[in-house]
Amino acid sequence: MNPNTPPKATMRHESRRWQGLRLKSAAGLLCMASAGICSAQSPLDNPDWEESAAPPAPSFNAEKTVALDMPPFVTLKFGVDPATISITPDGIVRYVVVARSTSGAVTAFYEGILCARGEVKRYAHTQSDGSWRADAKPAWRALNDNQPSRHALVFARQGACDGSTATSSVADIVRALKK
Repeated sequence: MNPNTPPKATMRHESRRWQGLRLKSAAGLLCMASAGICSAQSPLDNPDWEESAAPPAPSFNAEKTVALDMPPFVTLKFGVDPATISITPDGIVRYVVVARSTSGAVTAFYEGILCARGEVKRYAHTQSDGSWRADAKPAWRALNDNQPSRHALVFARQGACDGSTATSSVADIVRALKK
């Protein structure tokens, strides 16, 4: 056997490596050839990305919420009103989530999830009289950050996000929530 000839296992490994590179190259060429499909940038790709303006908090119906599957140790019951869900062109899933205590007290939050970054922003919350109060300085926070509630993370996993992108339609989100 020639000492300059790599063992068969190494040749197989090299072959797989080159196959992977060829696949990536082909995908890149396909992407460039398609009519602008790959030119859209996600917030992760574009450091100049700016969020679209959030509309005022929508009205909601606490009786028509679809329950979120919260861990059993959470005493509040959370649900999303399907009529309030929207998906923006820049990839934000906006919605109203309703929290109900064991005593029957209800509060709601108007939020947005940016699946591409795994972040959530609260735009407004209801006051004791049921009216909306805009948050003074809404800011994006990690979904898995140490937050008072993990309802946004549960909603992202239960249907709002498909990996690192927003689910393709509101109907698909609602369908996933109802499973």
